[in-house]
Amino acid sequence: MTNLKTVLIGGGTGFIGTALTNSLKHKGYVVKIISRKPGPINMTWTELEKTGIPSNTAAVVSMAGQNIFDMTRRWTPGFKQNVWSSRVNTTQGLANAIKKAAEKPTVFISLSGVGYYKPCDKTEYSEDSPGGNFDFLSELAANWENASKLDTPDCQNVRRVVIRSGVVVGRNGGVVQQMYWPFYFGVGGPVASGQQYFPWIHISDIVGLIVFAIENKNVDGIMNGVAPQVISNKDFASALGRAMWRPAILPLPAFVLNAAFSEERAKIMTEGQKVIPKRTEELGYKFKYRDIDSACRECIRVT
Repeated sequence: MTNLKTVLIGGGTGFIGTALTNSLKHKGYVVKIISRKPGPINMTWTELEKTGIPSNTAAVVSMAGQNIFDMTRRWTPGFKQNVWSSRVNTTQGLANAIKKAAEKPTVFISLSGVGYYKPCDKTEYSEDSPGGNFDFLSELAANWENASKLDTPDCQNVRRVVIRSGVVVGRNGGVVQQMYWPFYFGVGGPVASGQQYFPWIHISDIVGLIVFAIENKNVDGIMNGVAPQVISNKDFASALGRAMWRPAILPLPAFVLNAAFSEERAKIMTEGQKVIPKRTEELGYKFKYRDIDSACRECIRVT
C-alpha cells in the first residue's frame, strides 16, 4: 500500500481481534484499537466519544463483546445485560462516531453470529433467510446488526457489512483451546447427541473475510462467516481427535452443560444450525480452509 490507512477496531484485543490486527499490520495498515484500557495503539471508548474516529480511517470494525461462556459468571439478568450492551451499545457508539465524522471511512464492518438463525435439523440457512426473533441470543444478534445501520444521507457512501460468524477454530483461542486438554487426556468427544449442526470457520478465514470486506468495493450487506463444509458436532469432535491422535468417543451430556451454563446459554453448544456461505462465495471470497480436517490439523500442528 502506498498510503498508510488506519483501521479502527472496536474490541480488538481478543482472539479474533489479535489475529486481525497482525494481518492488517502485515498488509501495511495502521491499526487503532478501542478498548476499556489505554495502550500504545489503543484509545478508550470515552476518547472515541469525545474526539471521534482518527483521521485517515479507511475502515471501522466492530467486534467488542463480553464472553458469553465466561465460567466465572452466572447467567443472571445482570450478566445478560452486560452481554447485550457490550455488543449493541459499542456498535451503536461506532456508528454514531461515523455519522459525526467529517471524513468518513469507506466501510463499517460489524461481526454478528449464526445464532441469528433458529436451530433446526432440516432447514438450510443462507444470508437471505429469516431469523432474529425467537430467543435472547437471536434477538441479541438482530439488535447487534441493527445498531450498525448508518441511516443518514451523508453516510450513503459508507459500505456496511455484517458478518454472521460461526464457531471460530484456531490454535490460540476459541473452541479448540477450550477442548484441547480434555482431548489430550483422551476424554474428549461430541457434545450431547453430537448430531446437531456445527457451523464453523477457521480463524484465518474470519480474518480473511474482514480484510476482503475492507479491500473490495463491491462487498456490502450480510455475509455468513462459515466454512462451506456442513458438519455436525460429532464430525468436529472426530476431526479434532484425528488431528491430535486421540479418541473422541466420550460425549459431554447436555444436562451437564445446562447445569454449568444454564439451558439458555448452553444451547449454543447443544443445538445448531445448517448455515451456508452462499452470498459470501458469490461475492468472490475464497476460503483457505474449506474442510474441518485441514482446519483442525492446522490448529494442532507444532510450529
